[in-house]
Amino acid sequence: MVHAPSLPGMGEHTHQLNPDIDLSMHIDDVVNLLFYEDIRNAILVGHSYGGMVITGVADRAPDRVGHRVYLDAAYPNEGQSLHDHAFESIDPQRQNIYIENGVELVMKPDPMYAAFFGITEPDLAKWTNDRLTPQPWKCFAEKLHFRNEAAMRAIPESHLVCTETLPGRDVELLTARSQGRVWDIDTGHDLMLTEPAWVAERLMRIAALEKEHAS
Repeated sequence: MVHAPSLPGMGEHTHQLNPDIDLSMHIDDVVNLLFYEDIRNAILVGHSYGGMVITGVADRAPDRVGHRVYLDAAYPNEGQSLHDHAFESIDPQRQNIYIENGVELVMKPDPMYAAFFGITEPDLAKWTNDRLTPQPWKCFAEKLHFRNEAAMRAIPESHLVCTETLPGRDVELLTARSQGRVWDIDTGHDLMLTEPAWVAERLMRIAALEKEHAS
């Protein structure tokens, strides 16, 4: 079974946008999903900012998580926010904060974003742009503090990344922590849209590995 939850205030939940939405609320939302759906050995897949979320979820509910997959995603350390972790790409967004319904927002939907994320095929670019929603700045600014770091780090992990982001990553560390499961592909940041077959094949490979371990 696959769940693809939209986080509070995002996607089809934009009507929930309010000043309280932050990284902690997004983490709590996924932790609650795991509990109320009684999910165990979950393979959590986080893209971009979602790396902050799945790291926090695995830290809060390590007994329900079987694998962490970072899809060209943030890979935070203790006490880091996304702003800290990806300063060069995130700090410019801070200069463009705007307020809507009392919420400080960044990444206001703009036709430029699909191309920025590496999506050049016209129909896919339009589909993407039509569904982009802004992000509460608090999600990028809140620092992640671990409660069960040892348990979280013990959960297996894998990394699917874009080749162009490799220079900004500690590949040696990621390779060691993932037992070599660091795969890269030369495509844009939204690789699940531009290279869906490649991403799906590796996710299936990870799922098969977890099934083997569970048997």
